[in-house]
Parts: sequence; C-alpha cells; structure tokens
Amino acid sequence: MKQTDKRQALLWLIHLIGWGIMFGFPFFFASREGNPITFQWYLGYVFVPVAFMLVFYVNYFWWIDRVLFRKKLFQFILLNILLISAICFCLDAWMHFYFQHFIKAAFSGHPGPPKVMVISRDFMLMGLTAGLSVAIRVTGNWYKMETERKELEKGRVEAELKSLKNQLNPHFLFNTLNNIYSLIAFNPETAQHAVHDLSRLLRYILYENNQNRVPLAKEIEFIDNYIALMKIRLPLEVVVETEIYAERNVEIAPLLFITLVENAFKHGVSPTAPSFISIELHTVGEGEVFCQVENSYFPKKREDKSGSGIGLENLRKRLTLLYPGRYMLVTEKQGEKFVAELRIRI
Repeated sequence: MKQTDKRQALLWLIHLIGWGIMFGFPFFFASREGNPITFQWYLGYVFVPVAFMLVFYVNYFWWIDRVLFRKKLFQFILLNILLISAICFCLDAWMHFYFQHFIKAAFSGHPGPPKVMVISRDFMLMGLTAGLSVAIRVTGNWYKMETERKELEKGRVEAELKSLKNQLNPHFLFNTLNNIYSLIAFNPETAQHAVHDLSRLLRYILYENNQNRVPLAKEIEFIDNYIALMKIRLPLEVVVETEIYAERNVEIAPLLFITLVENAFKHGVSPTAPSFISIELHTVGEGEVFCQVENSYFPKKREDKSGSGIGLENLRKRLTLLYPGRYMLVTEKQGEKFVAELRIRI
C-alpha cells in the first residue's frame, strides 16, 4: 500500500473512532447509572451528533475547498452562519416535538433552561465544529503539500546526482586517457597494459557508479588500481606514499575520493623538480571516513585545458546532496604543497 493510501486509511479511521465515541457516548454511562437505554430515549439524543456531523462534513467536503480555499472568507462565514442557524432551528423544533410527544410526563415539572440559552449553546458548539473541520482539512492539505514537495525535492536531487555522475565519468576518462596518451610516446608496451588496467577501472565506474552505496573496500581497491596505473608513467624521483585501508565494513557513495587523487597526479608531478604525492584514506572510529591528499604543487598553465577544472566543483555538489551537514572538505595551498582533506560522517 502506498504512503498516501495509508495516510488516507488512518485519517478515516480517526474519523470513524471520533464519531463512534460521540454516537456511543450515552452507552458509556448507562451501566454506571443503572438506567437502560431505550430506542425512544436514544432517538432524542442521536439527532444532536447528526447535526454536528452535518456541519462538519458540509464544510469538510464542499465549502472549505470551494469557498474558503478560494479566498472567499466572508462568504464562507456567512454560509456557516446560515447553515448553523437553520440546523439549530430544526434541532430546537425536533427537541420540542420530542419532549412534547415522547417524554412529556417525565419532565412535566421541569421546564428546563431557557430556549435562547440552549440555541446559543448549540450555535457556539457547531461553530467550533466548523472550525475543527477547517483545522483538520488545512492540516491535511499542508501534510499533502509537504509530502509532494519532499517527493519533488527527492526527484530533483536524484536528477542532479545523475547529471553530476554523467559529468564525472567523461571527466575521469579524459584525464586517464590523457595520461596513457603521454605514456605511448616513450613506452608503447606499457601503454598497452595501461589500457587493460583502464578497462578494469571503467568496469567499476560503469557498474558500481549506478549504485547509491558501495563497500568502502571496493572503493579502496579502485583507488589502489588507479594509483598503480598512474605510477607507470611517473619518473623514479617522484615519491608516492599511500596509507589506504578500511578497518570497518562501511558503505559509502561511489567515486568521491578519486577527484582528490586525480588532482594530486595532475598538479603534483613535475618532470624536472622534486615531487611527491601522499594519500591517506581510512575509517576513523565507528562512523567517519577520512581522506587526506598532499602533493607538491605545480599548477597547470592556462593553455592546459584538460579536465576543464570541474572535478572539485562537482565533488562539492555531490557531497552537499549526498551528505548534507555531514562532511567537511578543505583544500588549500600550504607553502610549496597542496593539501586536500575530506571527512564524511556515515
């Protein structure tokens, strides 16, 4: 059963219980007082809840939607005054007829309260009933609109995430192919092996990226394979240090850390100057994943357009959508090195 159907069923169950209590009210006290409830006696009582039910549902099904929600407040109040006045007049006439013909003898010495007081009491209670109908209907409409808004927001977030993923795949592929292209020039055989390794990485992207969450161990394996692929073309002088492990079996959104690792290889290696890359990725405590990437900083020249600079921007957008308020991403230049730190609370 859909969530909306469940809510409707619960709402009507509440209606049924509420009116059941009102119609059965006399039976709760009959056993205590020891007075049996006859059909003749109950006939005099039942018209009261029927009158309240009439006011409630005329508003609930018709006037609230067709008058009040169309911003015709004066007309809505006037219609209720006319309806309640008519019902109070009919209820008073019925009670007068009922007492005169059915239980006149029992109350011959008790004239009862003044008629004006009785009518005023009934009018006020029925006015409150109309107000209760408005309150329930407005609350129900607000809940419905809020549910629809959340569903629309969820659809928007999923569509935006899908769009970001579609950008991520070409971006990753472009950078990796660019590295393999440069490798072909001086080592074609190694480049062939690199293409084979790339196919394994792409297989992970194509299949795992369609899932909302993947085990951290799989993400770590992917990062390890990518680092091994990138190290093939690096000069021996470049120092690459890694501390990557998963102490706990946690799940995380796929391909969040590859952007930081890519940037390190893209901006952290120089063919002439001493270079280093340090990558740390592991769990912290029971509910946090920590990733820190440090590298020597050699910013690309303006004419180098590879990657279009969309990696970090897309990463921040994905983190905001996937882990709102539960992540910290800091990227900064510290002297001659660049440091990126990402913490995610699972």
